[in-house]
Amino acid sequence: MQIELFLETIIPYITGFLESIGVIIITVASIKAIINIIKSGFDLGNENLKIELGKALALSLEFKLAAEILKTVIIRTLDEFLILAAITFLRIIISFVIHWEVEAMEKKEIEKQEANI
Repeated sequence: MQIELFLETIIPYITGFLESIGVIIITVASIKAIINIIKSGFDLGNENLKIELGKALALSLEFKLAAEILKTVIIRTLDEFLILAAITFLRIIISFVIHWEVEAMEKKEIEKQEANI
């Protein structure tokens, strides 16, 4: 019973911390991307910028997903579980799509570099 009370007390802080890390990663990556877009003269076709931002988004989603997994420990009702399951499912799908897009862009960039050699 004391472990349960301890977990109910500490998990919101841990999940808040993990979600904050995800927000910080997104913020820093977005600022870097904006600065790099300005430096490149608004070249929106720059694949490296897209790859870097995509990787940062994927990493931030991993932190947010970790927070969601921890939240499952303190769920009390079926409604809470269904909401958390839906959020987790959506984050997994988004993460998968971002990973897929980043891999495709990296492969395209490698092919472009090989063609220039």
